[in-house]
Amino acid sequence: MSHEKDSGGPGKLPRPVYERELYRLQIELVKLQEWVRAEGARLVVVFEGRDAAGKGSTIKRVTELLNPRVARIVALPQPTERERSQWYFQRYVEHLPAAGEVVLLDRSWYNRAGVERVMGFCTMEEHQRFLRQCPIFERMLVEDGILLRKYWFSVSDAVQEQRFRRRLEDPARRWKLSPLDLESISHWEAYSRAKDEMFIHTDISEAPWYVVESDNKRRARLNMIAHLLSTVPYEEVTWPAIELPRRPPATGYQRPPRDLQTYVPDHASELCE
Repeated sequence: MSHEKDSGGPGKLPRPVYERELYRLQIELVKLQEWVRAEGARLVVVFEGRDAAGKGSTIKRVTELLNPRVARIVALPQPTERERSQWYFQRYVEHLPAAGEVVLLDRSWYNRAGVERVMGFCTMEEHQRFLRQCPIFERMLVEDGILLRKYWFSVSDAVQEQRFRRRLEDPARRWKLSPLDLESISHWEAYSRAKDEMFIHTDISEAPWYVVESDNKRRARLNMIAHLLSTVPYEEVTWPAIELPRRPPATGYQRPPRDLQTYVPDHASELCE
C-alpha cells in the first residue's frame, strides 16, 4: 500500500486522473527508449534540487517501465580519497552513456555547487573553478552529440519540512532522512544563494535549466516527464513482427518429486486465514 500523500494547494490532481496520464506518458517513454536504442542516441537527464523535493520518486516513475539495460540510474556515493585527487568531473565521465543508452543522474556534478559549497566540503577556489569549467564541460557534451537535459526540482520550506516529518515517522522511508538532510533546514537561505549563483553561471543556451515546481508531487512528475518528451525529437520505432512458436509435442519428461526440492514457505496463504 502506498503511503504517498499529494501535497495540498490549488489544482490538486485526483489520483485516477494522475495515474491515467502517468501511464500514457510512461508508454511514450518506452517509445523514446526504443528510439534512443534504434538511433544510437545518448541521453543524459540531470535531476537536482533540495532534499525531499521529489527527485527520487520522479526518477522511479520515469524508469518504471523502461529496460534497465538501456536506462540506467546513476547515484554516486561520496568520492573516495583517490577520486578527490582527480579532476572533479572525471568520475562522472565514466558514467556517461554510450550509443543507445539513457543515463538518469540522481544528483550530479552539481553537488559541488550545492551541498559541497554550503557545507564547506570544497574550498572557495574549487567552487569558483567549478562554475568556470561546468559550462565548458557541458558544451563539450552537447557538441559531441549527447542530449543533455537538466531539471531543478523546487520545493518550499514548509513542504520540505512536512516531508521530512513524514519520513521520520515512516519506517519504510526513515532511511531517506540523513543528518545532512536535517542540516539543510538550518541552511535554507545559504542553499538558495548557492542555487542562484549556480544558475547564473550554468543556465546556458546549449544546456538550460528547467525548473519543476514540486510542492505537488503528482503534478511535478507529470510536468517533468511531459516536458522531457517534448524536448527530444523521438519517433515511434516499428516493432519487428513476432509470432509465438508452437510448443512441440511432449516427449515423456517427468518432473522430479516436489519433496526433492526446497520450496519457499507459502506465507501468502497465512494472510487468508
